[in-house]
Amino acid sequence: MSIAAPPPSELVEQAVTLRSQGRLAEAEMAARAALHLAPGDAGARWALATALLIQGRYAEGLPLLDARHELFGRFKPPLPYPEWTGEPVERLLVWPEQGFGDQIQVARFAAALAERMAVTWICPPPLARLFRASLPVEIVEVAQTIEFPDPDAWVMCFSLPARLGLARPEEAASGPYLRAPDEARARWRGFAGEGCNIGVAWRGNPGHPNDRSRSMPSAEALAPLAAFGRLHDLTEPRGDFADTAALVEQMDLIVSVDTALAHLAGALGKPTRLLLPAQEYDWRWLWGREDSPWYPSMRLYRQPSPGDWASVVGRVAKELG
Repeated sequence: MSIAAPPPSELVEQAVTLRSQGRLAEAEMAARAALHLAPGDAGARWALATALLIQGRYAEGLPLLDARHELFGRFKPPLPYPEWTGEPVERLLVWPEQGFGDQIQVARFAAALAERMAVTWICPPPLARLFRASLPVEIVEVAQTIEFPDPDAWVMCFSLPARLGLARPEEAASGPYLRAPDEARARWRGFAGEGCNIGVAWRGNPGHPNDRSRSMPSAEALAPLAAFGRLHDLTEPRGDFADTAALVEQMDLIVSVDTALAHLAGALGKPTRLLLPAQEYDWRWLWGREDSPWYPSMRLYRQPSPGDWASVVGRVAKELG
């Protein structure tokens, strides 16, 4: 008697569910089984990538992230230049993708690239002033028509960790690599006032596929922190990210769910408490760790059970007390 193997799509669903439950060895096994049955399948590659990356196995997992272009419709631009695979070149073009937080996270690699080649970095207008003030590369804003010097090669920005050969999370560690421009600092001087100032963000972009898990139902969940300082709700942007950076620099602490503000605070080197759901959090925060190799000034607080934000905020309040 023989028993038919589950179809690849079912194995992929199993891998995703098992990963969210922390059953990582089983998740990896299911994803590999799906990939064996359907070699090259984007869903199986993505499931295996996230199962490996959440364990910190970057050398194996990062190259598989290219599946995102097929799986989520994140198409590569039709540029008439070769795509960069990490080889020596004189001029490199970096193309934007994904959310603002993702682009802030990989901006750390700009300095290392600039030591080896001339880099043109394309970014959306809300990030342009901040990146110009901080990164040693040429910044070009996304527009209907974009002009830039002809490169020898180009790369999607979130492919940089793989192309640069990151093997372990600790290799991504970086001190502060962003700073608010002087004009933004001047505009917001005195915003915080005297005493302890805590910047908070309770939700992210409602269009994010995992926003239901990662965002709080309201700002009231963070109210207990008001006993320890003045709370400044930075959930809604005030100007662009240069302006937000100037506000974050005036804070003594940032407490945020998984959104762009947390990435910005970490990139600025600001003490940050990142509040995570019990399940379905991003691979970059790793499994079971309370620190983040990506942002040394950040500490992670995870829900003990789905939806229990009160316990998470209570842990932060206890630490502050």
